[in-house]
Amino acid sequence: MSNIALVDDDRNIMISLSMTLEAEDFHVETYTDGRTALDAFDERMPDLAVLDIKMPKMDGLDLLQRVRKKSAVPILVLSSKDDEVDEIVALRMGADAYVKKPFSQRVLLERIRALLRRQRAGAAETTDDKATPEVSSIVCGPLVMDSLRHEASWKGKSLTLTGAEFLLLWALASEPGVVMSRDQLLDVVRHDGADPYDRSIDGHIKRLRKKMHDADQTFSAIETLYGIGYRYIGT
Repeated sequence: MSNIALVDDDRNIMISLSMTLEAEDFHVETYTDGRTALDAFDERMPDLAVLDIKMPKMDGLDLLQRVRKKSAVPILVLSSKDDEVDEIVALRMGADAYVKKPFSQRVLLERIRALLRRQRAGAAETTDDKATPEVSSIVCGPLVMDSLRHEASWKGKSLTLTGAEFLLLWALASEPGVVMSRDQLLDVVRHDGADPYDRSIDGHIKRLRKKMHDADQTFSAIETLYGIGYRYIGT
């Protein structure tokens, strides 16, 4: 039974959506503000979180950003704002899906199921021997990666990367100079069937770059080719 966290200060939505999910055999935990949810997530991370943007104490985007620093749990963002910019911001910050209010609960239910399927498929693939790269380590200039130990370092400094960040850096660094499109990188992080306008890869790359800059302010090995994709410049 998957554990779903609902974080929204609209009690009517919380009650009705909880009833829909529980009728489909999900376990549901509800929170009316971001701070309470974050405290609960520190104790136990849900299998999937549904976050409203406008909330007291801590809004949904702030909660999303904090959760993304320590977990790749699927996150679906709800919003009453009908603004493309807000959707792009949420996806760049690491949201897996964005749904505008008012919404169909049946459609939302199917999106939740799809996100959970992707998560399970990714977990199954990583435990499959066939998913293990033939080469278990990469040395590309100052970058050293070990897939068996899930370790990476830059100029001798250890990097703390999420699973998605590690896979993206591995894919780019294993073929220096080769341009990889967003669709190819989405496949790398197991976003099968994602919306072609999905900008979540940009968010992963942005966070990956920040971590590399934290290790070395001169880092510039990941190059953006606007409208095309990304490539790693070997050094």
